[in-house]
Order: sequence, then structure tokens, then C-alpha cells
Amino acid sequence: MKSKSGSSPSDGSVSGRAWLMLALATVGFAVNFWAWALLSPLGPRFKDSLDLTSFEQSLLVAVPVVVGSLGRIPVGALTDRFGGRVMFPIVSAVTIVPVLYLGLAGHSSLAALLIGGFFLGIGGTAFAVGVPLVNAWFPPERRGLAIGVFGAGMGGTAISALTTVKLVDANSMSTPFLITAAVLAVYAVAAALLLRDAPGRTVPTEPLARRLAATARLPITWQASALYAVAFGGYVAFSVYLPTYLKTGYGLTQADAANRMAGFVLLAVAMRPMGGWLSDRLGPVRVLAGSLAVVVAGAVVQSFTLPLAPVGTIAFLAMAAALGAGSGATFALVALRTPANQVGSVTGVVGAAGGLGGFLPPLVMGSLYGAYESYAIGLALLAIVAAAALAFTLTGVRAAAEGGERKSRTGRRRGHGTTAGTTA
Repeated sequence: MKSKSGSSPSDGSVSGRAWLMLALATVGFAVNFWAWALLSPLGPRFKDSLDLTSFEQSLLVAVPVVVGSLGRIPVGALTDRFGGRVMFPIVSAVTIVPVLYLGLAGHSSLAALLIGGFFLGIGGTAFAVGVPLVNAWFPPERRGLAIGVFGAGMGGTAISALTTVKLVDANSMSTPFLITAAVLAVYAVAAALLLRDAPGRTVPTEPLARRLAATARLPITWQASALYAVAFGGYVAFSVYLPTYLKTGYGLTQADAANRMAGFVLLAVAMRPMGGWLSDRLGPVRVLAGSLAVVVAGAVVQSFTLPLAPVGTIAFLAMAAALGAGSGATFALVALRTPANQVGSVTGVVGAAGGLGGFLPPLVMGSLYGAYESYAIGLALLAIVAAAALAFTLTGVRAAAEGGERKSRTGRRRGHGTTAGTTA
């Protein structure tokens, strides 16, 4: 018997087709994030070639990220309405246009780069397409793992970081953009031919504005947004600022700092599915609480700027693992606590909060270092924010989750088979 969400049966079994859809969605997420992150590795090069100020360089990198984060809100709502089968090929195909523009003509001036970067942000909205698609294919007790696996597609940013500059040095400025555009085109065609929405998917009928207003009234929207701004926002912040921190605070070379940042990113990416898997077994609230506690401890330890070997390295890797697991647990919570026909809308808002949450910390860290020549205060502030999120998780979020579980059990007794994902 199908659940009302259109997911797999509530007995926990998952079809091979569901796993195929998960694989296709994860690849699409990674490819679009690869495109979304193309400008960041080239920021220093553009600064030198176009004589940009530090602010202009920051703006160049920030524009696609901000657009991609905010764009998740309408794209998530559109995915609820039209489904991932329609939206994934569209987002991937549309992203090809700014990628080609930037590679062939749009890198000769700051204005051209900003225009291209604005539309490049479309690639960052793919996250809000994949979560509702995957959510509908899996039963509630398997959604944490499934959405965690999908979330590992954020490693597409690592592909860009590791290959873009090397391809430019070996060939020309257009090379990484042309390769990425070709991969996007292949994926768009494959998605159009192979991707399918879950049978019996719930399709909302209300207008977009009304659905977004309804999403804003859901408590889980703002609970998950706050938690994701800390968990995924912390990941984004470190992935952006960690090379600068290591170079300035410890005197590492740019190459060494970049390699250590790559290790941080890869561990966080690997831990995201683990956070989802643990959430399926222990509950997302427990995983979130444990993750945030580790972040608090790591930030407190690192605020003393202890030697990198071994204490500093352990602290950073522990925070990377915790931020990755916490990100996975946040969307396990979303999957369990969101009505089936609003998962895309909620994902859009929560994803936007996570993306935007990563940009304030680097600005604060840079400003504080400029004023005090120390990162201690910035890391202490991270510990305070994570501690506040931990307290919120153990009080408001836990109470809401327990209330949802009680309603779900009541609904199953009355309806004989209603799932948690449709009664939350």
C-alpha cells in the first residue's frame, strides 16, 4: 500500500528504482554545485588581472552564492508543484547559459563577471529540487540516510576547487567552463530521459504565494532554518575562510592551506550521509545535539590557537565531522516533520538559510582579526552560537519533535498506515 506522500511502502522496504532516482539526483546536485562554484577558485586570478579591490573580489564570489541560496525558495516551491522530473533538467539546462557566457566572453570585466555570476547562481538552487524528489521515494524511516546521501552532492564544490585553476593553467580560461557546460548538458538529457517522480506524488493546487505563506507558518521551517544556518553555514564559512585562517594564523603556504581545507570539506561531505543514517536510528534531535556539542568543544579549544599538530588539526576535523553530520540530521528532521506536499517549499527556505549563514562568519572573523590580530574572539563567538543552537535543539526542537511523534502514532492508529511524513 502506498503512503499518502507517494513514497515507498511504510514497511521500510525500498525499491531498486528508488535507489536509482537517489543516484541520479545526487549526481545532478554535484554537477550543478560544480558549476555554481566555478568563480570562487578564480577569484585571486581575477583580482590580479582586473585589478580588483578586496571588496570587489568578495562581491564576485558572493553573488552566485547569494542568488543560489535565495533562489532555492521559489525553486523549492516550483518543485512541489511540477516535480523533480521537470525541474532538474530545467535547472541544469538553464545553468549552461551563464557557464558558457563566463567561459567565452564574460570574464573580461567586473561587470561582465557579476552579470554571469548572478545567473550562475541558478545552479545553486538544485538542492531544493533534489530533496523533495528523494524524500517522496523513501519511507520515513529511511529518509535520513537517503537525503544524507543526496546531500553529499555538495562535494561538487570540491570538484571545482580541485580542478578549475589547474585546467586554466594547463589550457585556457574557457576550458573549465566548457567542460562543465558539457557535463551539465549530458546530465540534463539523462535526467529528462531517466528521472521520475515517485508514484502517487502529492501535488499542491494552491497558488505559489499562498503556498509560500503556508510554509512560513510551519514551525519546522524556522526551527530547521536556524539549525541549518549554524550547521551548513558553519561548513560554508570554514570552506571559504579556512585557507585564510591557516595562512594568517599559522603561516602555512597557500597550497598547504588549500589542501587542509580540502580535507575539511571532504570529511564534512562524507559525514553528511552518516548524520542522516544515525538520525534514522537515534532520531535527528539526538544527532543534532551531539553534533552541536562537538562544535562547541572544538571552537572553544581552537580559540586558544593551540598548535596544529595534533590539537588544532583534531579540533578542526572534529568540527568538520560534526557540521557534516548536523547538516544531514537537519534535513532528516525536515523529512519527518514536513507535510509531503510542502517539502520542496520548506527545503527552499531552509537551504537559503544555510547558504546565507555561511557568509557572515568570514566577515566577522576578518574584521575581528583586523582589529585585534587574533581569531580567538571569532571562534569564541562560534562556540556561543553553537551553544545557543544546542540549547534550542534540546528544548524547542525536541518538544516539537516529540509532539509530532505523538500525533503520528495517533494518526497511524486511526488511519492504519499513515506515515510520519504526512501527519507531521
